[in-house]
Formats: sequence, structure tokens, C-alpha cells
Amino acid sequence: MVDTMPKVACTVLYYMSYTLNKHVRGTFDDVVEQTTAALSDEGFGVLCDIDVQQTFKQKLDEEFRRYQILGACNPQLAQQALDVELQLGTLLPCNVIVYESEDDTVGVSAVDPAVLLSVVDNPELDPIATDVRNRFTRVLDELPQA
Repeated sequence: MVDTMPKVACTVLYYMSYTLNKHVRGTFDDVVEQTTAALSDEGFGVLCDIDVQQTFKQKLDEEFRRYQILGACNPQLAQQALDVELQLGTLLPCNVIVYESEDDTVGVSAVDPAVLLSVVDNPELDPIATDVRNRFTRVLDELPQA
């Protein structure tokens, strides 16, 4: 018997979250302050602080929710990573965002470094990614639950 069924190629896509997330009760400014302090406790400085709402208003004359991007960097871990993969600087600093949610909470999300560094495909970076992920998890754990 001859198989006359057409052959179908199938691609399976897997969705992997690229962020670590938490919703917090409190004022926006207080949550930004608490997040920055928790990052500092884990050895991260904030290299850049981008006010997206203000930028959209100035550059586009558009309204947007309160939304802050904190460019977080732990110098020791950054140096270790750059010693392994010099071009990794294109993925630094690690972003943490604080934003107003529709449900009267404040969202805080950090990039998942394990997912981010998976694009580099260098197993020597895995322990660093795990360390940063653990630190970001502790940062989120320090924030009050919504």
C-alpha cells in the first residue's frame, strides 16, 4: 500500500518567560525606591534610570502610564561575564522595570538572566546567570506582596 497522504512539516514553539515578576501594593515612587534599595543590597547599582512616561511625553507628545527602566549592574559579576564573553556588553546592564498596573498595584519585573544569556550559548556563563537570577529573585522577594 502506498502512502498518499501529504507530508506536513510542523514546528513546535515553546514560550519561555523572559522576566521575573511581582506585583506590589504601594505608591509608585516608594516601590522604585524599595526596588533600588533591594538591588543595592544584592550588590547592584543603577547605571541608568529611564522615565518612559516623561520620554514619551517629551518626544512623542503621548501619554503613557508611569514606567521606569532601571539599568542594574553588579560590577563584579559583569566583569566575570565580560572576561568570558567580551561582546556580552551588548546585553548589559540588566533591566529591571517598575510600572503602574491596571489593578492599582505596581508591577516590578526583572529580565531573567538565564533566558537572556541563553542567546549567547556559552555554558561558562551559566553559573553567572544563575547567580544573577538568584539575586533578582531575592530583590523581588524583598518587596511587599500586593
